[in-house]
Amino acid sequence: MSAIVNSVAYAEGCRVTDVALDAVSDVLQDPSRFVWIGLHEPDEALLQKIQQTFGLHDLAIEDAHRAHQRPKLEEYGDSLFVVLRTAQVRDGTIEFGETHVFVGPRYVVTVRHGPSLSYAEVRARCESAPRMLRRGPGFVLYAIMDFVVDHYFPIVDALEDQLERLEDDMFRGTFSRATTERIYDMKRDLVALKRAVSPLVEVCNRLVRFDVALIPEDTRVYFRDVYDHVIRINETIDNLRELLTTALEANLSLIAVRQNEVMKKLAAWAAILAVPTLIAGIYGMNFESMPELHWRFGYLAAVAGMAGGCAALYAWFRRAGWL
Repeated sequence: MSAIVNSVAYAEGCRVTDVALDAVSDVLQDPSRFVWIGLHEPDEALLQKIQQTFGLHDLAIEDAHRAHQRPKLEEYGDSLFVVLRTAQVRDGTIEFGETHVFVGPRYVVTVRHGPSLSYAEVRARCESAPRMLRRGPGFVLYAIMDFVVDHYFPIVDALEDQLERLEDDMFRGTFSRATTERIYDMKRDLVALKRAVSPLVEVCNRLVRFDVALIPEDTRVYFRDVYDHVIRINETIDNLRELLTTALEANLSLIAVRQNEVMKKLAAWAAILAVPTLIAGIYGMNFESMPELHWRFGYLAAVAGMAGGCAALYAWFRRAGWL
């Protein structure tokens, strides 16, 4: 399977033609055109060819090849290098990938690594809006970022639903080690999601400001929309983390209360059983001169004393709520 997913030339907001990588330089001679190349896990040789074609910086190419980068925005001369972390849920597990975006005056190069949805939907959406696509590579960058950020919302919603079910299980009294493990797993997912989302606040903030020449002024309002979405997701993640911390503390408190209830019951029954044990222990001693030792009704009196004492203690513990 080729690492080049798509390589397309655009002019005036319309798709012109597919273009081979070797022919990109010829296409770019027309100042009204720009190219959008999509790559998936390219090898070093292909990245070097991309570097030579567009004059990309060595450090950016090195990052794109190695991957495992945190989300960031870097400027290299007249080009931008943007790193995004993608996220999707598979079999109940959040999987993260990376997308590296090179943006120049007349080109966009996307490099995908790891689990990641195809950007065919983004490309189709852009091509269906020629008036917007006419804005050039800056608008393509917005469309990609908007697509990545929008896929965080279902994940956050799913985590909120998990937290609600977790709280219901906790307060129904189903205490188990599995509950604590669920809380830990959710906190781990939120930390990973926080690492993907939090740096985007600064990335979007820079793109909204006026110090990035590659982003036209009429396109900045769209990045402001992405910025708002990132802020919402980031705040929701923080709220969920706080709620999970509270849930963990509440779970531990409920377990302690449950254990205390069990201990009270055990202590109450131990006190009740101490009465017949005490009486039987006294009259089990081998002394000849003991009160009522040879009394005809001594046994019945001892049993009656045991039963009466136990009943009195049982009634008292019931009133106290220990039994």
